[in-house]
Amino acid sequence: MSVQRCPRMGLALGGGSARGWAHIGVIRALEKAGIRPDIVCGTSIGALVGAAYAAGELDRFEQWALTLTVREVIHFMDVSLRSGLLKGERVIEFFRRNFVDRPIEELTIPFAAVATSLHTGAEIWLRRGSTLDAVRASFALPGLFAPMLREGSLLVDGGLVNPVPVSLARAMGADVVIAVDLSSDMLGRHLRTDVSPDAPAAAGDWMYKIHDKLQALHSAPASEVPNIPTILEVISSSIHIMQVRIARSRMAGEPPDLVVAPRLAHLGLLDFHRAKEAIEEGQRAVERVAHNFAVLHNPAP
Repeated sequence: MSVQRCPRMGLALGGGSARGWAHIGVIRALEKAGIRPDIVCGTSIGALVGAAYAAGELDRFEQWALTLTVREVIHFMDVSLRSGLLKGERVIEFFRRNFVDRPIEELTIPFAAVATSLHTGAEIWLRRGSTLDAVRASFALPGLFAPMLREGSLLVDGGLVNPVPVSLARAMGADVVIAVDLSSDMLGRHLRTDVSPDAPAAAGDWMYKIHDKLQALHSAPASEVPNIPTILEVISSSIHIMQVRIARSRMAGEPPDLVVAPRLAHLGLLDFHRAKEAIEEGQRAVERVAHNFAVLHNPAP
């Protein structure tokens, strides 16, 4: 007599910069509902949160995220104009000092991150070696963070090829996949043109402070180009468009069993100091699809 095994649950965490703190709320709400993933994979910010969860560090990670202030976020911004506006080294060094960088193979939950080869455009699945190096490669958003050199290859953000890595979760052995899509409501809502780049930075518009510093590198004063988005907004908006299109295409061909879609289009690219509202929206997003939980326990053959 054959014994029926429980389906293996996979969690695919998508990219989305500061909106990624919603992944914490999603995981909390799933656990509250008695749903604990057997496999976790992520792209970009999804790789960062997924790694913290797989390492058993989510409690401490969440507490850190909730204490972030605008000043602290700016402190992590190590400006560079070589291959990205930011080097990303301060962020990684912080995690090396405060969190144990265990090999991916030794994490509590099977984990993998997605990156993109800058040379070939190939999708790279990072499933061994330093967890922090894998995360750093996965969130190397082109134009914003410098690429990551790993085993002789330059790697950039996995969102260029697989923004919501359902296929990776399946390849890791997941029978059922919950996908967290952070960009479902992004198109047409994230680019602001109604505020001059030299306007005072209000809550949520603090990236203009960084823009002011970068403006000194250009010959034309900001006041001569009113109502033009900042460099960061142009980069993020362009990549959002691309990732939304790719995510829709990938998930149409590789459909997850359940999609959780937090609504956070109002958060800016670098609004990492707004973790509380992102986490709460992640929890609400799970509650909105709770009526579909049955499919997780009884997947289609």
